[in-house]
Amino acid sequence: MLLKVLGSAAGGGFPQWNCGCPNCRRVRMQDPSLRARLHNSLAVSDDGCDWVLINATPDIGAQIEAHAELAPGSTIRHTPISTVLLTDGELDHTMGLLHLRESSAIDVYAAAPILDALMEAFPVRQILKPYASYRWHEVRPQESFPLFGGRVMVYPFFLGSKPPRYASFLRDPDTDGAPTSPWVVGYRMVDQRTGGTAVYAPGVESWSNELHTQLEAADCVLVDGTFWHSDELRRLDISRLVASDMGHVPIAGPGGSLEHLSRISVGRKIYIHINNTNPILDEASAENRSLRELGIEVGYDGLELEV
Repeated sequence: MLLKVLGSAAGGGFPQWNCGCPNCRRVRMQDPSLRARLHNSLAVSDDGCDWVLINATPDIGAQIEAHAELAPGSTIRHTPISTVLLTDGELDHTMGLLHLRESSAIDVYAAAPILDALMEAFPVRQILKPYASYRWHEVRPQESFPLFGGRVMVYPFFLGSKPPRYASFLRDPDTDGAPTSPWVVGYRMVDQRTGGTAVYAPGVESWSNELHTQLEAADCVLVDGTFWHSDELRRLDISRLVASDMGHVPIAGPGGSLEHLSRISVGRKIYIHINNTNPILDEASAENRSLRELGIEVGYDGLELEV
Protein backbone atom coordinates (compact mmCIF):
# COMPACT_ATOMS: atom_id res chain seq x y z
CA MET A 1 0.00 0.00 0.00
CA LEU A 2 1.37 3.38 -1.04
CA LEU A 3 0.74 6.62 0.84
CA LYS A 4 1.55 10.13 -0.38
CA VAL A 5 1.16 13.17 1.87
CA LEU A 6 -0.33 15.79 -0.46
CA GLY A 7 -0.51 18.43 2.25
CA SER A 8 0.44 18.61 5.91
CA ALA A 9 -0.87 21.99 7.10
CA ALA A 10 -3.98 22.68 9.16
CA GLY A 11 -6.70 25.08 8.02
CA GLY A 12 -5.30 28.16 6.30
CA GLY A 13 -2.22 26.41 4.97
CA PHE A 14 1.33 27.53 5.65
CA PRO A 15 1.88 30.39 5.35
CA GLN A 16 -1.70 31.40 6.00
CA TRP A 17 -2.72 34.19 3.65
CA ASN A 18 -3.64 36.69 6.38
CA CYS A 19 -1.22 35.62 9.11
CA GLY A 20 1.87 37.47 10.25
CA CYS A 21 2.88 35.10 13.05
CA PRO A 22 6.63 34.46 13.38
CA ASN A 23 6.45 31.17 11.46
CA CYS A 24 4.50 32.65 8.55
CA ARG A 25 6.82 35.65 8.32
CA ARG A 26 9.90 33.43 8.28
CA VAL A 27 8.61 30.99 5.64
CA ARG A 28 7.73 33.96 3.38
CA MET A 29 11.34 35.08 3.79
CA GLN A 30 12.39 31.57 2.65
CA ASP A 31 14.03 30.67 5.93
CA PRO A 32 15.65 27.27 5.20
CA SER A 33 14.43 25.90 8.55
CA LEU A 34 10.79 26.09 7.44
CA ARG A 35 8.97 24.85 4.37
CA ALA A 36 5.64 25.95 2.91
CA ARG A 37 2.79 23.45 3.21
CA LEU A 38 -0.56 22.90 1.54
CA HIS A 39 -3.77 21.87 3.30
CA ASN A 40 -3.77 18.44 4.89
CA SER A 41 -4.60 15.54 2.57
CA LEU A 42 -3.41 12.00 1.86
CA ALA A 43 -3.42 9.91 -1.33
CA VAL A 44 -3.58 6.11 -1.04
CA SER A 45 -3.00 3.40 -3.67
CA ASP A 46 -2.45 -0.33 -3.73
CA ASP A 47 -0.64 -0.39 -7.07
CA GLY A 48 0.50 3.16 -7.89
CA CYS A 49 -2.07 3.45 -10.68
CA ASP A 50 -5.46 3.94 -9.01
CA TRP A 51 -5.71 6.41 -6.16
CA VAL A 52 -8.01 7.37 -3.31
CA LEU A 53 -7.84 10.76 -1.60
CA ILE A 54 -8.49 11.30 2.07
CA ASN A 55 -10.01 14.76 2.24
CA ALA A 56 -10.42 17.16 -0.67
CA THR A 57 -8.79 20.49 0.13
CA PRO A 58 -8.91 23.96 -1.44
CA ASP A 59 -5.42 23.12 -2.76
CA ILE A 60 -6.55 19.97 -4.59
CA GLY A 61 -5.65 21.30 -8.05
CA ALA A 62 -2.10 22.17 -7.01
CA GLN A 63 -1.76 18.90 -5.14
CA ILE A 64 -2.73 16.86 -8.20
CA GLU A 65 -0.36 18.80 -10.43
CA ALA A 66 2.50 18.30 -7.95
CA HIS A 67 2.27 14.49 -8.21
CA ALA A 68 2.59 12.87 -11.63
CA GLU A 69 0.78 9.73 -10.44
CA LEU A 70 -2.40 11.77 -9.92
CA ALA A 71 -2.30 13.48 -13.32
CA PRO A 72 -4.82 12.63 -16.07
CA GLY A 73 -4.03 9.63 -18.26
CA SER A 74 -3.64 9.35 -22.02
CA THR A 75 -7.38 9.64 -22.71
CA ILE A 76 -9.35 12.84 -22.47
CA ARG A 77 -11.02 13.49 -19.11
CA HIS A 78 -9.39 10.52 -17.42
CA THR A 79 -8.27 10.61 -13.81
CA PRO A 80 -6.69 7.91 -11.65
CA ILE A 81 -8.64 9.34 -8.70
CA SER A 82 -11.85 7.41 -8.14
CA THR A 83 -12.71 7.96 -4.49
CA VAL A 84 -12.57 10.54 -1.68
CA LEU A 85 -12.81 9.65 2.00
CA LEU A 86 -13.75 12.49 4.35
CA THR A 87 -12.57 12.54 7.95
CA ASP A 88 -14.91 15.42 8.84
CA GLY A 89 -16.94 18.23 7.31
CA GLU A 90 -14.47 21.08 7.84
CA LEU A 91 -14.20 23.53 4.96
CA ASP A 92 -10.50 22.82 4.46
CA HIS A 93 -11.33 19.12 3.95
CA THR A 94 -14.43 19.44 1.75
CA MET A 95 -14.05 22.53 -0.47
CA GLY A 96 -11.95 20.54 -2.92
CA LEU A 97 -15.00 18.48 -3.85
CA LEU A 98 -16.18 21.51 -5.82
CA HIS A 99 -12.89 21.61 -7.72
CA LEU A 100 -13.32 17.97 -8.81
CA ARG A 101 -16.66 18.65 -10.47
CA GLU A 102 -15.80 18.57 -14.19
CA SER A 103 -17.91 15.61 -15.34
CA SER A 104 -16.21 13.40 -12.79
CA ALA A 105 -17.63 10.14 -11.45
CA ILE A 106 -16.36 9.96 -7.89
CA ASP A 107 -17.33 7.94 -4.84
CA VAL A 108 -17.38 10.00 -1.64
CA TYR A 109 -17.38 8.27 1.75
CA ALA A 110 -18.29 10.15 4.94
CA ALA A 111 -20.10 9.68 8.23
CA ALA A 112 -23.82 10.49 8.35
CA PRO A 113 -23.53 13.91 10.06
CA ILE A 114 -21.04 15.01 7.42
CA LEU A 115 -23.25 13.85 4.56
CA ASP A 116 -26.14 15.79 6.13
CA ALA A 117 -24.02 18.93 6.51
CA LEU A 118 -22.98 18.72 2.86
CA MET A 119 -26.66 18.60 1.93
CA GLU A 120 -27.88 21.42 4.17
CA ALA A 121 -25.40 23.79 5.84
CA PHE A 122 -22.77 23.65 3.07
CA PRO A 123 -24.85 22.24 0.18
CA VAL A 124 -22.02 20.79 -1.86
CA ARG A 125 -24.12 17.80 -2.85
CA GLN A 126 -26.83 19.96 -4.35
CA ILE A 127 -24.36 22.28 -6.06
CA LEU A 128 -22.53 19.38 -7.70
CA LYS A 129 -25.57 17.59 -9.13
CA PRO A 130 -25.54 19.38 -12.51
CA TYR A 131 -21.77 19.00 -12.90
CA ALA A 132 -20.63 15.56 -11.80
CA SER A 133 -21.77 12.02 -11.04
CA TYR A 134 -20.82 11.82 -7.39
CA ARG A 135 -21.91 8.76 -5.44
CA TRP A 136 -22.30 9.39 -1.72
CA HIS A 137 -21.69 6.58 0.78
CA GLU A 138 -22.21 6.57 4.52
CA VAL A 139 -19.41 5.21 6.69
CA ARG A 140 -20.14 3.89 10.15
CA PRO A 141 -17.54 3.45 12.86
CA GLN A 142 -16.57 -0.20 13.25
CA GLU A 143 -18.08 -1.18 9.87
CA SER A 144 -15.39 -1.89 7.30
CA PHE A 145 -15.59 -1.36 3.55
CA PRO A 146 -13.31 -2.33 0.64
CA LEU A 147 -11.16 -0.25 -1.67
CA PHE A 148 -9.41 -1.32 -4.87
CA GLY A 149 -11.60 -4.35 -5.38
CA GLY A 150 -11.13 -5.52 -1.81
CA ARG A 151 -7.33 -5.47 -1.87
CA VAL A 152 -7.44 -2.82 0.84
CA MET A 153 -9.96 -2.85 3.68
CA VAL A 154 -10.87 0.36 5.48
CA TYR A 155 -12.00 0.47 9.11
CA PRO A 156 -13.53 3.81 10.17
CA PHE A 157 -13.42 4.69 13.85
CA PHE A 158 -14.81 7.48 16.01
CA LEU A 159 -12.57 10.48 16.75
CA GLY A 160 -14.92 13.26 17.81
CA SER A 161 -18.38 14.77 17.95
CA LYS A 162 -17.58 18.44 17.28
CA PRO A 163 -19.26 19.72 14.10
CA PRO A 164 -17.65 22.44 11.97
CA ARG A 165 -18.73 25.93 12.96
CA TYR A 166 -20.90 26.38 9.87
CA ALA A 167 -22.91 23.28 10.86
CA SER A 168 -23.21 23.76 14.60
CA PHE A 169 -26.99 24.11 14.28
CA LEU A 170 -27.12 20.51 13.01
CA ARG A 171 -25.88 19.09 16.32
CA ASP A 172 -28.29 16.40 17.46
CA PRO A 173 -30.31 17.91 20.35
CA ASP A 174 -30.92 14.45 21.84
CA THR A 175 -27.25 13.54 22.09
CA ASP A 176 -25.85 17.07 22.36
CA GLY A 177 -22.70 15.95 20.62
CA ALA A 178 -22.29 12.72 22.56
CA PRO A 179 -20.04 10.02 21.06
CA THR A 180 -23.00 8.65 19.12
CA SER A 181 -22.58 11.53 16.63
CA PRO A 182 -19.47 10.78 14.54
CA TRP A 183 -18.63 14.23 13.20
CA VAL A 184 -14.94 13.28 13.06
CA VAL A 185 -13.60 9.86 12.07
CA GLY A 186 -10.24 8.25 11.49
CA TYR A 187 -9.42 5.49 9.04
CA ARG A 188 -7.38 2.34 9.55
CA MET A 189 -6.38 0.86 6.19
CA VAL A 190 -5.15 -2.71 5.82
CA ASP A 191 -3.46 -4.14 2.73
CA GLN A 192 -5.02 -7.58 2.39
CA ARG A 193 -2.02 -9.02 0.54
CA THR A 194 0.78 -7.87 2.82
CA GLY A 195 -1.04 -7.15 6.08
CA GLY A 196 0.48 -3.65 6.10
CA THR A 197 -1.63 -1.29 8.18
CA ALA A 198 -1.78 2.51 8.28
CA VAL A 199 -3.93 4.85 10.38
CA TYR A 200 -4.89 8.37 9.34
CA ALA A 201 -6.26 10.56 12.15
CA PRO A 202 -5.78 14.28 11.40
CA GLY A 203 -8.39 15.49 13.90
CA VAL A 204 -8.19 14.04 17.42
CA GLU A 205 -10.71 15.48 19.85
CA SER A 206 -9.61 13.34 22.79
CA TRP A 207 -7.14 10.52 23.26
CA SER A 208 -9.56 7.65 23.71
CA ASN A 209 -9.00 3.96 24.31
CA GLU A 210 -10.41 3.36 20.84
CA LEU A 211 -7.79 5.60 19.25
CA HIS A 212 -5.02 3.97 21.26
CA THR A 213 -6.16 0.51 20.13
CA GLN A 214 -6.31 1.55 16.48
CA LEU A 215 -2.81 3.05 16.58
CA GLU A 216 -1.25 0.07 18.32
CA ALA A 217 -2.51 -2.23 15.57
CA ALA A 218 -0.77 -0.23 12.82
CA ASP A 219 2.62 -0.20 11.13
CA CYS A 220 2.41 3.52 10.34
CA VAL A 221 0.29 6.27 11.94
CA LEU A 222 -0.36 9.82 10.78
CA VAL A 223 -1.81 11.75 13.68
CA ASP A 224 -3.17 15.19 14.56
CA GLY A 225 -0.30 17.59 15.24
CA THR A 226 -2.27 20.84 15.02
CA PHE A 227 -0.96 22.58 18.13
CA TRP A 228 2.08 22.15 20.34
CA HIS A 229 0.61 24.13 23.26
CA SER A 230 -3.04 24.04 24.25
CA ASP A 231 -3.07 27.84 24.52
CA GLU A 232 -0.87 28.45 21.49
CA LEU A 233 -3.23 30.96 19.87
CA ARG A 234 -3.64 32.86 23.13
CA ARG A 235 0.12 33.16 23.54
CA LEU A 236 0.32 34.90 20.15
CA ASP A 237 -2.79 37.00 20.87
CA ILE A 238 -4.53 35.48 17.82
CA SER A 239 -7.58 34.02 19.57
CA ARG A 240 -8.92 33.24 23.02
CA LEU A 241 -9.69 29.68 21.92
CA VAL A 242 -7.61 26.77 23.22
CA ALA A 243 -6.93 23.52 21.38
CA SER A 244 -9.90 21.66 22.88
CA ASP A 245 -12.26 24.45 21.78
CA MET A 246 -11.21 23.67 18.21
CA GLY A 247 -11.47 19.90 18.51
CA HIS A 248 -7.79 19.05 18.92
CA VAL A 249 -5.55 17.48 21.54
CA PRO A 250 -2.27 19.46 21.78
CA ILE A 251 1.05 17.67 21.40
CA ALA A 252 2.72 18.84 24.63
CA GLY A 253 1.63 18.95 28.25
CA PRO A 254 -0.13 16.49 30.56
CA GLY A 255 -2.54 14.37 28.55
CA GLY A 256 -1.07 15.65 25.30
CA SER A 257 -0.69 13.39 22.30
CA LEU A 258 3.08 13.12 22.73
CA GLU A 259 2.62 11.54 26.14
CA HIS A 260 0.44 8.84 24.58
CA LEU A 261 2.18 8.46 21.23
CA SER A 262 5.58 7.91 22.79
CA ARG A 263 4.21 4.80 24.55
CA ILE A 264 2.94 3.14 21.39
CA SER A 265 5.15 0.66 19.55
CA VAL A 266 4.63 1.53 15.89
CA GLY A 267 7.11 1.42 13.01
CA ARG A 268 6.52 5.04 12.00
CA LYS A 269 4.79 7.80 13.94
CA ILE A 270 4.12 10.97 12.00
CA TYR A 271 2.47 14.24 12.96
CA ILE A 272 0.37 15.89 10.26
CA HIS A 273 -2.32 18.63 10.12
CA ILE A 274 0.09 21.17 11.64
CA ASN A 275 -1.09 24.72 12.38
CA ASN A 276 0.98 27.65 11.15
CA THR A 277 1.70 28.68 14.76
CA ASN A 278 3.17 25.32 15.81
CA PRO A 279 6.91 25.49 16.65
CA ILE A 280 7.53 21.99 15.21
CA LEU A 281 7.30 23.56 11.74
CA ASP A 282 10.77 24.97 12.43
CA GLU A 283 13.15 22.08 11.78
CA ALA A 284 15.79 23.79 13.93
CA SER A 285 13.48 24.24 16.95
CA ALA A 286 13.86 22.46 20.28
CA GLU A 287 10.33 21.09 19.87
CA ASN A 288 11.09 19.54 16.48
CA ARG A 289 14.35 18.11 17.78
CA SER A 290 12.65 16.59 20.82
CA LEU A 291 10.25 14.69 18.55
CA ARG A 292 13.06 13.37 16.39
CA GLU A 293 14.92 12.16 19.47
CA LEU A 294 11.82 10.12 20.34
CA GLY A 295 11.63 8.67 16.84
CA ILE A 296 8.55 10.71 15.91
CA GLU A 297 8.46 12.45 12.54
CA VAL A 298 7.01 15.78 11.48
CA GLY A 299 5.16 15.11 8.25
CA TYR A 300 5.68 17.26 5.17
CA ASP A 301 4.20 17.69 1.73
CA GLY A 302 5.51 15.04 -0.64
CA LEU A 303 6.34 12.47 2.03
CA GLU A 304 5.93 9.01 0.51
CA LEU A 305 5.39 5.81 2.47
CA GLU A 306 5.06 2.15 1.59
CA VAL A 307 3.20 0.05 4.14
